[in-house]
Amino acid sequence: MSEIIALLGYMGSGKSTLGKALATSLKLPFRDLDDQIEAHAGTSIKELFASGGEIAFRKLETQVLTTEVQREQGQVLALGGGTPCYGQNLDILHAAGVKTVYLKLSLVSLLERLKRGRAKRPLIAHLTEEQLEEFIRKHLFERQFYYNQASYVVDVDGLTVEQAVERVARACLYSK
Repeated sequence: MSEIIALLGYMGSGKSTLGKALATSLKLPFRDLDDQIEAHAGTSIKELFASGGEIAFRKLETQVLTTEVQREQGQVLALGGGTPCYGQNLDILHAAGVKTVYLKLSLVSLLERLKRGRAKRPLIAHLTEEQLEEFIRKHLFERQFYYNQASYVVDVDGLTVEQAVERVARACLYSK
């Protein structure tokens, strides 16, 4: 299998966790786009934002994404939450024949996950619970248009990692 499967979705939707498990299940390598950006830049994403701002980061993100989708070897690629929403990134993915999968979760599920793990996420660490809900709601509204352009939309609400992997694999392997 030389296909590339790219997982997209909001922060906390399980792209990295599910991506690793899916890659293992399909016997493919797993790559996280954020890790590839950091390796390419030789610095953290936080530092990239601080030194060059979001525009510079998004340009680099598109360059690294373009490199990733041109690989001959199949892989499972976890995208950043905003990756499909900027520039021509969705067009790049679809033109390369990448199977894109939107990991869809409800606002309630995202809020619960992000409340528990927000200390590890600088973008939301300072937000109160009320602010966090508004932050997620706003982003989901803005990004829904892009997320829904994925090749497959897979509702993973309430599923275990194993159940979600099975559902994503089924969508990618047995759908046109």
